[in-house]
Amino acid sequence: MRAQSELKLRKTLAHICLISIITLVLIPFVMVTIASLRKGQFPPSALFVKPDQLSLEHWKFILGIPYRELVNPATGETRVIQASPSPLLWLWNSVLVSGCSSLGIILLSGTAAYAFARMRFRFRSSILRTLLILQMFPAVLSLVAYYVLLDYMGQHFRLIGLNTLPGLIAIYLAGISVNIWMIKGYFDTVPTSMEESARIDGASQFQTFLRILLPMSAPIFAVVFILSFIYTMSEYPVASVVLQTSDTWTLAVGANSFLYEQEKLWGTFSALAVLGGLPITIVFLLCQKFVASGITSGGVKE
Repeated sequence: MRAQSELKLRKTLAHICLISIITLVLIPFVMVTIASLRKGQFPPSALFVKPDQLSLEHWKFILGIPYRELVNPATGETRVIQASPSPLLWLWNSVLVSGCSSLGIILLSGTAAYAFARMRFRFRSSILRTLLILQMFPAVLSLVAYYVLLDYMGQHFRLIGLNTLPGLIAIYLAGISVNIWMIKGYFDTVPTSMEESARIDGASQFQTFLRILLPMSAPIFAVVFILSFIYTMSEYPVASVVLQTSDTWTLAVGANSFLYEQEKLWGTFSALAVLGGLPITIVFLLCQKFVASGITSGGVKE
């Protein structure tokens, strides 16, 4: 009887902790959503508003739908409001940059991690230690160098210079040292016996990498893709330096343009923040099954 009461108490405490954590996570999201549906430019500070205070003007603005705004209540004068360029273009730029960067990061870091995990070559340990040191320095410290490099490359190759999405993607691809270490650590846990068996059956080293190691490593690649996508979707300092015109802005740079020193458009900013969370949620749901399948599949025995 005492054991059952202790078990019931533990379950109750566990549920209270989980509910508290979920509440703490949901409260900021609800506040931002309410601010995006509230008339005027109010900061996210309320959990409830009256029905007469609700409006879709902020969502119409970020979706590029024109609407009329009252200018003079005395005369009834109105004006048509429409975003130019549409924030949907910023969302597309962010999804394009994040998707291409994440795929490129998986390709580069995956092949590099395989070389470090399965091959033996000169200066291997020194290069690994160098990569470990490089990941200690954020990309913000190299902004001047990135600017100079892209400016120089843009003079010869306009496609990959300043104010271009390929130029921003190239910078994001440079920060793969931490991903190399993550994937290499996962490769080290995979037994080499299966690859050796495939080599005995006549498979080449590339075939064993493509058909044996990659399918078994789907969970770590899904994790790297999710983390890279989230980072590039929300990254601001580098993107704000590289992208200089509004038609090339990503969502983070475009959203910051609503926070002027004279007036902060919190309602529009909140609507754009909620919209920016949709691609991240979709990517997480799509990649979740790969992570879950890797966790539930169990260990690989020799």
